Amino acid sequence: MIRLATLALATLTLGACAAQPYEPLPVSAYQWQQRQERIEREEAERLRRCEAMDKQSERYARECPRAGGAQQ
Repeated sequence: MIRLATLALATLTLGACAAQPYEPLPVSAYQWQQRQERIEREEAERLRRCEAMDKQSERYARECPRAGGAQQ
């Protein structure tokens, strides 16, 4: 029974790690710049989506915790 529980826990733990894509760190200045620009574009898009959402919705609370200046 303990072996089964340990196996199940190990499977869940490894499964959670596999769900996130691996992104190697950039090695050149150009790659760092491209990465930074991508992050800035993604953040700007997230803020645009948050501005269009209903502020009272559950989705807004889940996806826009930093909107409105409440930095975390």
